[in-house]
Amino acid sequence: MQYVSTRGGAKPATFEEAILNSFAPDGGLYVPAKIPQLSIEDLNELKPLCYVDIAKKLLRLYIPCDQIPDNDFNSLIEKSFTPFENDNIAPIVKLEKRDVFIQELFRGPTQSFKDIAMGFLVNCMDYFLSKNNQQLSLILATSGDTGPAAAFAAANKTSLHCWPLYPIDKISEQQARQMTTLKADNIHPVGVAGCVNGGDDLDIVVANLFADTQKKSALKLSSVNSINWCRVLVQTIHYFYGYFQVAEHIGDPVSFSVPTGAFGNLSAGFFARAMGLPIKHFICATNDNGTLHRVFEQGIFSKRTLKQTVSSAIDIVVPYNFWRFIYFVCGEDSNLLCELMDTFRSKGEIRFSDDLLTRLKKGYLSTSISDEDTLTTMREVYFETDNYLLDPHAAVAVAAVSSCNPKLEHDEKVICLATAHPAKFPDIVKRALPNDRPSMATHPSIEQAKTGFQHLALCTFEQLEHALTEDIFRHITSK
Repeated sequence: MQYVSTRGGAKPATFEEAILNSFAPDGGLYVPAKIPQLSIEDLNELKPLCYVDIAKKLLRLYIPCDQIPDNDFNSLIEKSFTPFENDNIAPIVKLEKRDVFIQELFRGPTQSFKDIAMGFLVNCMDYFLSKNNQQLSLILATSGDTGPAAAFAAANKTSLHCWPLYPIDKISEQQARQMTTLKADNIHPVGVAGCVNGGDDLDIVVANLFADTQKKSALKLSSVNSINWCRVLVQTIHYFYGYFQVAEHIGDPVSFSVPTGAFGNLSAGFFARAMGLPIKHFICATNDNGTLHRVFEQGIFSKRTLKQTVSSAIDIVVPYNFWRFIYFVCGEDSNLLCELMDTFRSKGEIRFSDDLLTRLKKGYLSTSISDEDTLTTMREVYFETDNYLLDPHAAVAVAAVSSCNPKLEHDEKVICLATAHPAKFPDIVKRALPNDRPSMATHPSIEQAKTGFQHLALCTFEQLEHALTEDIFRHITSK
């Protein structure tokens, strides 16, 4: 298995090269040169397996034995999922009155779906780096949950230093404290003021640093944002596992409603379906920022000013993983993709042709959910069920099912992805349920983070690139 750049200007890479470099040298995103195909018989063999065994089967399709031998490979996977609260990794809960399923992707060590892939990615990076006696500097932008997951996974690994960047006042205090109270000398959280467009502004700084090839090499830069192929790859697993749990037979119509910001989770869903998993629809559930809803409804991909919403982790106006999806929809035409990317960068907008829009929309529904509807859904589901509390992002997914219901088939089962524990958003829970204190509104590890010292660097957005460069260089030269 080799990996190629979506922009077509880089030589094919191995799995090791793709995950250690994150971006391709030409500025593109790595994708598999060929997507493995699974037959109905293959899917039936996978269906009865536990989550970890499904992971071993699927990931081996993309990671050759000459890159990671079997014993090491199995050990890395098992180690990555050991910190999870539930052996099922991503358990399913049925909401009877809504007639939907909730897949709880927040049972990892930082109570976020980012843990699903982050542990394996960072463990693989550490495996390759340690084998070659090398080190890397991880930089990543977070709009809420990526930073804590990356910080936990990288903590105390001698091959890595990690700088999670977050926009001050645009993530919850609980999410920030999961990074800033972590006791690990190789983790360096940075709170950034003046990010008008939240995490999107930080993405620009990260992209600029990676685009400067001399600086990237000198600072030994890599990233574990979902620009990194391994993040997307590992997230395909919960689609397979969720489908197998809900479908009685392979081929039954099952759909997924996905709270969507950067399109990383939906990008993983695309690959799962492209491999042969018979997913009927993806519901692209956006909040008031609605970038991808405009794409699917109007054929317009445009950058607008960020709106701060109660579902802050998907407050994204430029979903960078969408380029991976467009690349395959365009028939893996790198020249066309480069034209589209360059137009977007120069004009801030793309209007897709009718033909391309038809291909983009195939198998996808979309909607935009307001804050009011998000809070109402949290409140209604709590009182409809036995005190089941949705986090605001899962509420966006559940509300989206109701919005798109007329377009669904009568026997279509829908799995809504719950991407974070509600304890991360106490202020939002209080707005939805002002007179109640649900048990799911707290979590021991989040409570513990309230009492620790915070260790972080602070700067403004204008200072960030220079200050970050200096700090990374200082750590590299002090070793």
